[in-house]
Amino acid sequence: MTQIKEKSFINTYGSDSLDNLVERLQSTSDPKRRYEYILWLAKSLPNLTKDLHLETTKVKGCISEVYVLGILLDGKIQWKGYSDALITKGLLAFLIKGLNNLTPSEVISIDERFIEMTGLAKSLTPSRANGFLNIFLKMKAQAKDLSSSSST
Repeated sequence: MTQIKEKSFINTYGSDSLDNLVERLQSTSDPKRRYEYILWLAKSLPNLTKDLHLETTKVKGCISEVYVLGILLDGKIQWKGYSDALITKGLLAFLIKGLNNLTPSEVISIDERFIEMTGLAKSLTPSRANGFLNIFLKMKAQAKDLSSSSST
């Protein structure tokens, strides 16, 4: 029993949602099943309307068009996004689902090493793996901006 608790304690990436998503991907060693899950997540992406496809919401360093926007409501960030590529849309949905309803400081404190723990890097092309990281870093940067604007 103690080992289970220790394992759960160790696998804390910053939010229950993120922990559950990472665990779900870790539950299979089959890259095809991981891809299917990411594609399934793409269908659940909260859509970012075209009027919010701005330079400030654009993720740099992605081959596909990717936009993400965090809005602070009652101290928690609500995320929306858009990608024109299905796999990238799924990766974006993964991050939005994992980081939604967190405070800016909670998002800022999440260590990017969780990405490696998903096992996706082994099956993604280098450009997609880099894009996944760039989306996450853009979300952290927006959280930092929201944190400083809410404390002024």
